[in-house]
Amino acid sequence: MLHPIFPASLALCLVASLPVQAADQPPKQLLIVSFDGAHDNALWQKSREMAARNGAHFTYFLSCTFLMNQAAKKAYQAPHQKRGKSNVGFAQSDDEIRERLGNIWHAHLEGHDISSHGCGHFDGRQWSEADWSQEYATFKATLKSAWKSVDLEEPQGWQDLVEHGIKGFRAPYLSATAGGDMVAAERKAGFSYDASLVTKGPAMPVMEDGVVRFGLPLIPEGPNDKPVIGMDYNLFVRQSKGKEDKADSKAFEERAYTAFRNAFDKQYAGDRIPLQLGFHFVEMNSGAYWRALDRLVSDVCHRPDVACVSYSEAIPMIKAWVKLKEQTQTSGL
Repeated sequence: MLHPIFPASLALCLVASLPVQAADQPPKQLLIVSFDGAHDNALWQKSREMAARNGAHFTYFLSCTFLMNQAAKKAYQAPHQKRGKSNVGFAQSDDEIRERLGNIWHAHLEGHDISSHGCGHFDGRQWSEADWSQEYATFKATLKSAWKSVDLEEPQGWQDLVEHGIKGFRAPYLSATAGGDMVAAERKAGFSYDASLVTKGPAMPVMEDGVVRFGLPLIPEGPNDKPVIGMDYNLFVRQSKGKEDKADSKAFEERAYTAFRNAFDKQYAGDRIPLQLGFHFVEMNSGAYWRALDRLVSDVCHRPDVACVSYSEAIPMIKAWVKLKEQTQTSGL
C-alpha cells in the first residue's frame, strides 16, 4: 500500500514540503535529473561535465550488462529469458568496460548517485518477487567483480559502494505495475528508493513497504500542451515517432526546452514540488533533448533557492523540511 512519506497531520502544508532554512521561508525548488542505461562513455563524460559546470548532482541508473564482457555474456540469464540475451546488448570490449568503470567511480566521488536499472532491460511487470530478486542479485554480483573481470585493481571503497551505496532502482520500461512483488524484492535487496512510477504531474514521493517511491511526471508539451512523460524517449516518440529526424533537431530542442522550463517555472513560482526529468545515454534526434537539458540546468541550477540533486540527496532534504514544519506547527509558531 502507498503512503505519504510524511505525517497525515501535515496534509494542509504538503504542497510546499521541501527543505528550507527556516519554516516560514519558501522551500528550495528541487530539480532531480536521472539517466537510464549509463553506458556510452562519451556521454558519461558529457553529463559529468554538465553537472560540474552547474553545481548539479545527477542519478545514473546503470544497466549491468554494460559491465559484462563476452565471457560474462554467455553466463547471464535473466528471468524467463534465454542465456546470453539482453535487450540493450553488452559491452563491446574489456577496454570499454575499463573506461566505463572509471566514469562510474569518478561520478560517485563527485557526489552523483549510482543506482540500478537491472541488467538486461527486460519488462518485469509479470515477474515474481523471486524473479526480481534474481535480477538484483545478478546486478550486485556483476558490480562486485567488475574490476577483476577486466584485470584491473579496484579502487579502495568500491566494495562499500556496491554493498551500501547503491540505494535506488528504476524498472526498465517504467514497469511500475509490477507493484508489490518488485517493491518487496527491492526492500530485501537493500534499496531505499524506487523511481519507476509515473504521476499525473510533479508529485511528492510516497512510501510503499519501506521503500520511498518517486514518479516521473506528465508535463505539458507541444502546441496543444498535451501531457507527456518528462523523459527524452517519450518526447522522441511524440515528436518524430521514434525515428531519427536530424533536420528538425533544433525545433525538437526548442519544444523540449519549453516543456522543461514551463514545468520548472510552474513549481518554482508555486508549490515547489520537486521536478523530475529522465534521460538516456542516447542522443535522440541528434541530441535535441540533451541540449534542452543542458540549457535548463545552466539556467536554473545556479540559483540560491534551487537545488539540482540526486534522488538520494532529495530524500533527507524533503524529510528534514517536513520535520521542521511539524515542529513549528506543534509549537504553535
